[in-house]
Amino acid sequence: MNILIIGLGLIGGSMAKSLRRAGYAVDGMDRANVQVRALAEGVIAAAPQSAEGYDVVFVALPPDAAMRALDEMPFSAGAVVADLCGVKGAVERCVYAKPRRYRYVGCHPMAGKEVSGLENSCETLFDGASMIVVDHPQTDAAAIALLERLFMRMGFGCVRHCTSAEHDAKIAYTSQLAHIVSNAYVKSRTAEGFSGFTGGSFQDMTRIAGVDEEVWSRLYMLNRDAALHELDELLAHLLDTRAALASGDEDALRALLREGRLRKELLDKERKIV
Repeated sequence: MNILIIGLGLIGGSMAKSLRRAGYAVDGMDRANVQVRALAEGVIAAAPQSAEGYDVVFVALPPDAAMRALDEMPFSAGAVVADLCGVKGAVERCVYAKPRRYRYVGCHPMAGKEVSGLENSCETLFDGASMIVVDHPQTDAAAIALLERLFMRMGFGCVRHCTSAEHDAKIAYTSQLAHIVSNAYVKSRTAEGFSGFTGGSFQDMTRIAGVDEEVWSRLYMLNRDAALHELDELLAHLLDTRAALASGDEDALRALLREGRLRKELLDKERKIV
């Protein structure tokens, strides 16, 4: 099986390394300096100039670049081509706007770090993680089955299936909103001189604040409706808490905190079941 990864950053590089660990020789495409490093470190076996001739192609690029690749690059007829973007609806609409020679599958690995680049990739990044596979009426079942076998070899713990709309709604909450909140949280002037005043809460809240604004602004805009919905939900809950504090209503504040605690307990039970 000939496998190509387009984009050798954190996700693509980690995918190449995890496949290498599983015994696959993987080729890779990226900027010249990245390809040279990947070849020198044995992350990839070759650095081709074309995506033709490959049975499986993983497109590990930001959404706009991924959509250009999926729309313009020549792939072999019948090749399984999977993107790994954090938004799925926009990519899906791009791919299915016209007939394709290749078999497209939308995917999204639920793993990452606060840092990027090939230098931060690792073969264990996906160990035990979830891979999301997007179902669509035009998705080829054999292509999904092939990818699922590869995902298990990479170390993924499970594969979850959903539609692109379900994916984008969930990711707006579990990922995009979390990054928005963390990024806004660190803007308080009270954060200055924080040393010695922090514990785990501060670290948890600020860990993902340092987003790459070029990447994340596009993710938010490509999933704008879902992100706005989750932001409105959060603002409503925050305003409830503010109103209780402003009015000195300790009973109302206690009720709001209890509601959140009970909700968290339910979510913890769901996570254990999955």
